[in-house]
Amino acid sequence: MQERQFTIAELSRYNGKSGAPALIAYHGLVYDVSASFLWQNGSHWVLHGAGADLTDELVDAPHSAELLKRFPVVGILHHADV
Repeated sequence: MQERQFTIAELSRYNGKSGAPALIAYHGLVYDVSASFLWQNGSHWVLHGAGADLTDELVDAPHSAELLKRFPVVGILHHADV
């Protein structure tokens, strides 16, 4: 089974608002964080928004990226929006 591929523009539609799933990308993988109460309405502690590549932002997070292993990987991120 082939993984779903997301562009940045496509990922931005999954922002957790108006019933959309909350997806985030980290190091090329796209995670579904919708089930987490910490991502209600697509916002995490008012600092991070779903529908984005959070690779650079997670460097400053108070937790490690290991936490993402709790969430399903739903695809891969392609940075070229063609």
